[in-house]
Amino acid sequence: MDISTTKDTAAPPTPQPSADQKRAERGTTRPGDRIFLGLSRGSGIFLLALMAAIAVFLSYRAALAISKDEANFFTTFEWNPTAVPPEFGIAVLAFGTIVSSIIAMAIAVPVAVGIALFITHYAPRKLGGPIAYVIDLLAAVPSIVYGLWGALVLVPQLDGLYGWLNDYLGWTGILEWQGGAPRSMLTVGILLAIMILPIITNVSREVFRQVPQMQEEAALALGATRWEVIKMAVLPFGRSGVISASMLGLGRALGETMAVAMVLSPSFEINASLLDPGGGTFAQNIASKFSEATEMGRDALIASGLVLFVITLLVNGAARLIIARRKEFSGANA
Repeated sequence: MDISTTKDTAAPPTPQPSADQKRAERGTTRPGDRIFLGLSRGSGIFLLALMAAIAVFLSYRAALAISKDEANFFTTFEWNPTAVPPEFGIAVLAFGTIVSSIIAMAIAVPVAVGIALFITHYAPRKLGGPIAYVIDLLAAVPSIVYGLWGALVLVPQLDGLYGWLNDYLGWTGILEWQGGAPRSMLTVGILLAIMILPIITNVSREVFRQVPQMQEEAALALGATRWEVIKMAVLPFGRSGVISASMLGLGRALGETMAVAMVLSPSFEINASLLDPGGGTFAQNIASKFSEATEMGRDALIASGLVLFVITLLVNGAARLIIARRKEFSGANA
């Protein structure tokens, strides 16, 4: 006698929403959440509208000035908007702004990353805390104070450095010194490096502190030295953060005004040597000439400000592209 048994098959139970999902569904209907969503969205829209308004204003005033300019706005080595006819260009200003910012970044970024690594991975807590506090204080010093310090202390002390560079590297032409007060692009770059150092250091320090402890402990367990741990675990993890910190510092270097105006001897000519006076920057030129400028002169200065505005946007856009291409190093994927 064959006895066949059939197995009862029951339908799988319907999955019940978790407590977090229930809270999320209820939260979307709460008045407070709707208000917060509206405020957040409105803030983002307001920021975009504000940026667009600034761009429209600068473009309009710049168009008025450039339409009356008898010289090439991008290649002319002269700034004389009050002449008849007006002639002015931004070649010298663009050169000075870019060169001084590059010098500042070349000095500040390695030093800032080194300080951040020392505070987070080498210094004992009793030493790292005071150093971090002093760095934070440097970030709060006003630009005018940096400018006064640069003019009264830094500039007189650079004679020896300039003489040494001229003796040993003057043959390059880039570091040749003809004598005189050291109020040049290199001086501006050194001062800007000191000013942006706290910004890059603080952001890099916080990024390095977010490195997963398990990664560092795993590397140490495999016999890695402290430097090998930093090279294999810390720097790859914090690379995108260091790039962001560097862009923040570059933004300040590009737009610095009073400090640059107090240590630079501007002239509308481009010198091959970084040690000779000359050049200028967008922000310094606007700060020094805006109060005495005529209506045409102000429009010309606004036109140069538009160029600086575009350069800043391009720099930040390039930084975002670099960070997006290196998402594998970000904390979200660690």
